[in-house]
Amino acid sequence: MVKAQLIEAQDRFIASWGRMGSVWGISRTMAEVHALLYITGQPMCTDEIMDRLRVSRGNVSMSVRSLLEWAVIEKVRLPGDRKEYFQAEQDVWSMLRAIARERIKREVDPLLDALDEIGELAPQVGSHSPEDVVALQRRLDGVREGFGLITTLTHKFAGPRGAGLQTAAKLLAKAPVGRSTKHLKSRKGARP
Repeated sequence: MVKAQLIEAQDRFIASWGRMGSVWGISRTMAEVHALLYITGQPMCTDEIMDRLRVSRGNVSMSVRSLLEWAVIEKVRLPGDRKEYFQAEQDVWSMLRAIARERIKREVDPLLDALDEIGELAPQVGSHSPEDVVALQRRLDGVREGFGLITTLTHKFAGPRGAGLQTAAKLLAKAPVGRSTKHLKSRKGARP
C-alpha cells in the first residue's frame, strides 16, 4: 500500500513537472525525465527511465543530453556496473539557479542581441529628431535596460555557486506587493 502511494505521488509530480516544462518551451519528456530523477532521488540508467516513463530510448537519450547541458543532472557510475547512470541535482536552489541561467542564455540573451541590432537599424536620435524616432529609441532603451537588469541579477544571484538566488527570493518575499503592508494587515485572513 505504501509503495503504491509513493509511486502515485511520484507520478503526479512527474506529470506536473512535465506540464510545466511544456510551458517553459522544453519537451515534456525532458521535463519528465528530470522530474523522475529528482523525485526518486536515485541514480537511474536509460533502461530504468524508459521503463518508468514508457518512452523510447531515443527520447530518453535526447532528454538526458539536454539535461546534462543544463547542468541539472549528472552522470554517475555505480560500483561493479558498466551502465551509465544519471542523477538529478537534489538541492532545489542549485537546480533553480541552473534553470535560471539556462533560460537567460536561451531566451533573454538572444532578445538582447536582437534589440542591439534593431537599435543600430533604427534612426538615431539627434537634436532635431521627430518625436516618433525619440519615442522608438526610448522604448527600445527601456526594454534593453529592463532585460539587461534581469540578466545582471541572474548572473549575480544565480551563479553556479552560492546561495544568492535563495537569499534574493527570501528578501523579495518579505517585500510588500502592490498594496501597502498596512492595507494587507487590516484585511483579516488576507494573503499578499
